[in-house]
Amino acid sequence: MKNTLEEHFNKHNLDIRRKDIGYSRFMDQKVTPDVLQFVSECIVQYVQTNHNPFSSSDIEHLDYFRKNVARQFNKPTPEDGRTKREYDKWPAQIIQTLRFAKVLKEVGKNGRATIFEVVEPQILEYVSTQTQHAYTFLVFYITKVLKDSGFYIHFEKYRDKYISGSFNKSDFNNLKETFLKFIHGYTNIKREYEPKRIFPKVLNILASEHRLPGSIHGLMSQFPFVTSDLIYNRTNFRDKDKSKYISRQEQGKLRKTINERKNPTYRITKAKARIKELHSKSEINDQWAIGDATQVHHIFPENEFPRLADRLENLIRLTPTQHNSKAHPQNKTSIIDRDYQLVCLIEKSYSIENSLEKGEYDYSKESFIGVINRGLGLKLPYNASFQTIRNLLQKH
Repeated sequence: MKNTLEEHFNKHNLDIRRKDIGYSRFMDQKVTPDVLQFVSECIVQYVQTNHNPFSSSDIEHLDYFRKNVARQFNKPTPEDGRTKREYDKWPAQIIQTLRFAKVLKEVGKNGRATIFEVVEPQILEYVSTQTQHAYTFLVFYITKVLKDSGFYIHFEKYRDKYISGSFNKSDFNNLKETFLKFIHGYTNIKREYEPKRIFPKVLNILASEHRLPGSIHGLMSQFPFVTSDLIYNRTNFRDKDKSKYISRQEQGKLRKTINERKNPTYRITKAKARIKELHSKSEINDQWAIGDATQVHHIFPENEFPRLADRLENLIRLTPTQHNSKAHPQNKTSIIDRDYQLVCLIEKSYSIENSLEKGEYDYSKESFIGVINRGLGLKLPYNASFQTIRNLLQKH
């Protein structure tokens, strides 16, 4: 499906500076992977049942939407008067994004309502089936919009500085300020607060894809984003004003979870657990691959490279013999065998390459290159192929 998405976006110019229809709303506050998936599913349901074009209001009043939105997003029902003005934005903002992405097309008016039809049913169906598919769509889409609009170079600068280790909060602030000026300059969005709401929806998708700090409540996140950080409820549940929708006990548990996530040890533990989920056996098939692979090893040591400690690309699953005899000779965890470190990096490159070829999203090649550059002091280009990476590692 990634080829289909690539072919689709290659056919279109999504430069917001051209001011095509819908250009101001290429992204918006409610456009997160889970909401995009859900509303797309509702559109598919409506079209299959009614065989007609539709308006935003048609989707909002669809029985499927009204029955499932509260259930899936742990929110009050649409019948609750407090949330009416929030729920009517969900279909409208998603539809605008899908229109600008050329998945939907405006076909007319019915009174004051704008009418749309589906022009890329295969893509809409793909997005509607899984939140992860919606996430993949948004990665392709946002990258395409920013590249066509001449803004992607600012994100690349942000990414490269973080991966190279020369990053600080001023880089985040500079990116944010540049984005706000860009939106004010090239769209008809004039209210001061609106670009500030759009910025995290754009940055956080790319931050998750490239394992970079994102934006939370207008500030740079303490840790690199992961896909679970993108869900719609994440922001609402951290907002104290919304706590009336959950119990005090639930709020207490939530605060405990948030505090845990701020702890580096928690994130490292979660990352190691994910490695064990991804790999059922040792990632290195050598003569020391004896017994169960119970160990998760930091290729670049945690004490030397704390910023790489929770990167999946810096973690590799090993057997106890591989870990305690080869990676750390004589079981001295303060010592790294440099030859075996090379073996780990080479074999990790194959693990990541195979995962990406399967369409999985846990790893990022750019993040792996960043780990190598940071750990070995190299300057491998981010567009290097996996074979080039392996050749350069062996040469180094």
